[in-house]
Amino acid sequence: MGTNDIKEEIASLGASLFHRGFSVGSAGNISARADDGFLMTPTNSSLGRLSPSSLAVLDSSWRHTEGPRPSKEVVMHRAMYDARPSARAVVHLHSTYVTALSCLESPDDTIPPLTPYFVMRIGQDVPTVPYYRPGSSEIYDELLDAARTGPAVILRNHGSMVAGESLEEAVNAAEELEVSAQLAYLLLDKPKRPLTEQQVRELTGR
Repeated sequence: MGTNDIKEEIASLGASLFHRGFSVGSAGNISARADDGFLMTPTNSSLGRLSPSSLAVLDSSWRHTEGPRPSKEVVMHRAMYDARPSARAVVHLHSTYVTALSCLESPDDTIPPLTPYFVMRIGQDVPTVPYYRPGSSEIYDELLDAARTGPAVILRNHGSMVAGESLEEAVNAAEELEVSAQLAYLLLDKPKRPLTEQQVRELTGR
């Protein structure tokens, strides 16, 4: 896929996320690998109003080379790609239910493997990293370690980061994470029947 095609896809899928309520205002950002570097949504931009011609361009060392200034969350995207060399795209959202769970006093293990689609797209569980001020470079090491365990990470009091081997895969996994968080939230105080270890192994082949 050429750079122009990737730009079109970022704008199209960003609008899809926005118009279906996975992102509001100027919250959230998307990046994708391109020729000799990365494309990223600009700082303070809305995923619902992206222009393919006005995305930030960064080189392979993450230096801004063209277009508007990239999102201040560059360091989080870099950590995800460094942790997952096969990733071609990363999606960061402040979606409602993931963010709600991230604000719980003990957010770890709050999304059990309730459905096969959660396991197939994300894994058995999702690690959580401590809160850091948005744009802080200090999150890099924590996020790097967490992302090595799976494609999705919950950021305390913030939202989620999700990587994929294509932009469509990253978006689908981010949506699956939000829907799974909604199920977990609805079942917080109820007896739950997560998938068994055997059922998870059947899905993951492990």
